[in-house]
Amino acid sequence: MLYIVSTPIGNLEDITQRALRVLGEVDVIACEDTRHTRRLLTHFGIDTPTISYHEHNERERAEELVQRLRNGESVAVVSDAGTPGINDPGFRLVREAIANSIPVVPVPGPSALITALVASGLATDEFFFGGFLPAKANARRARLAELRAVPATLIFYEAPHRIAATLNDASEILGARDAVVARELTKLHEEFVRGNLNELAEQFSSGDKARGEIVLMIARAAVGTEKHKVEEKQSVAALVAEFEAQGIDHRAALKKAARALGLTRDAAYRRLMVERSIKDS
Repeated sequence: MLYIVSTPIGNLEDITQRALRVLGEVDVIACEDTRHTRRLLTHFGIDTPTISYHEHNERERAEELVQRLRNGESVAVVSDAGTPGINDPGFRLVREAIANSIPVVPVPGPSALITALVASGLATDEFFFGGFLPAKANARRARLAELRAVPATLIFYEAPHRIAATLNDASEILGARDAVVARELTKLHEEFVRGNLNELAEQFSSGDKARGEIVLMIARAAVGTEKHKVEEKQSVAALVAEFEAQGIDHRAALKKAARALGLTRDAAYRRLMVERSIKDS
């Protein structure tokens, strides 16, 4: 059998009894980082052999592991933290196992996105998980624009050195929605920072550099008529057009729209360009 085993995202007490039993019984454990997993196994007195299985060798290793499964061995897959296959290696091996009629057994446990969401205070009935946003600013802003109308809480993983830039882009594209930055989940310095996107962008741009693994959650787009009202209220283009209709020239209208939305003039201009590109697409 192929076991997909969830492991702690920080606090080792979060591992399940079933996960410990499976890790001790299988023939081999496929790990994203064997050194990282070995520390976990040593802590719990498990000496099962390990083998590397990560994004750079996933194709070749999947074939090797499927052959071992076909030969009657049992394999457990783990990531460095949380549930394998969620923004981590595992998907290809699961597909190959299914194609070869090998049973795939999930061993549930911690997941950073669910752990963050349930304590965020944002809506949990519908959510959209977008993994990591693009590292490059233009691509990141384009992706946020694509997700602007999604009627669900948006959840992303983000690197600490990019969180300030991401929050700035999100505030420009999505407006002053409520949001939460969750950091170092289940660890000693666990932290939830709550506010609207404008406030969080300012806080993370002016404060100390963020550290640790981060989950960013953003409140859903409003729905129906209210959605239209909110989008119009937060639309730079709509405000600029409104001020221009009052006889104000474009430059002054943009500056006034920026003040109304709590943005810098440059930020308002960038959002205006995004809005126009969406309209033209």
